[in-house]
Amino acid sequence: MTILDHVGFAVADYQRSKAFYEKALAPLGIRLLMEFSAASAGFGKDGERPSFFIEADGEPVRGRVHIALSAESRAHVEAFHAAALEAGGMDNGAPGLRWYHADYYGAYVLDPDGNNIEAVCHQPG
Repeated sequence: MTILDHVGFAVADYQRSKAFYEKALAPLGIRLLMEFSAASAGFGKDGERPSFFIEADGEPVRGRVHIALSAESRAHVEAFHAAALEAGGMDNGAPGLRWYHADYYGAYVLDPDGNNIEAVCHQPG
């Protein structure tokens, strides 16, 4: 069981960020599941409730948020990284093994607001 139920944060340009996340999260099987008045978007996997939200209301976080999303395989991590770059994200760490533990395979991108979004797989190669 995970310790987080859901996470959400304000973005500077809602439409730009929504388009970014729709493309960047697709390789992880995460898609837009609900939208409230074109001001809040809830993302998640089919058959589940949304657990990742962006919203137009409020001020974007000052500083950088770091959110790591689970990937089922290293190939999904690589596909996320490619899709996020294609969607306009900035590379913040190419797919690869990290020192956290022997099978920690992650990739990092900065979203349109500069937040560090990661996909990580903990499975052996």
